[in-house]
Amino acid sequence: MKGTVILSHGLESGPQATKVSALARVAEELGWSSIRPDYRDLDASRDVAAITARTERLIASAPADGKVIFAGSSMGAFISGFASRHRECEALFLMALPVGVEGYDYDYVAAKVPTVLVHGWRDELCPVNAAIEFARERGDTLHLVDDDHRLTVHVDYCAEAFRQLLLNLD
Repeated sequence: MKGTVILSHGLESGPQATKVSALARVAEELGWSSIRPDYRDLDASRDVAAITARTERLIASAPADGKVIFAGSSMGAFISGFASRHRECEALFLMALPVGVEGYDYDYVAAKVPTVLVHGWRDELCPVNAAIEFARERGDTLHLVDDDHRLTVHVDYCAEAFRQLLLNLD
């Protein structure tokens, strides 16, 4: 195996969610193992304090050594950035990224590693301009698509963008 991809689902989702499942298939086709932590027990409280516990679970899911890529959608993308500051990683793949969560005490941060974002122009939960500004400040690759927060119409597009990120790391 080339390394491990840790795939984090969003708040109203689970480890078998469509987008993270599509990314897992791509990772495995290209020789990466994948792990999909389950955060549903933490998400049930809807308490912003659970974000820290979610991030800790993500970090604990990563192998102690070897190459790691953090990828996620929505809250899964949010915690992937935080995790990247605590566990070295090769890259980040962030879909429908919120760059802030109201009531959460910590500013959003992510390691300066190759990062690809996919965001919907019509995202009703995470303003597109915030994602654009985040990517611009860091020089990240940003794919803007005609979709809403769930990126339902662009699951295959997300999987292909993820494939290209993995291929570029080889």
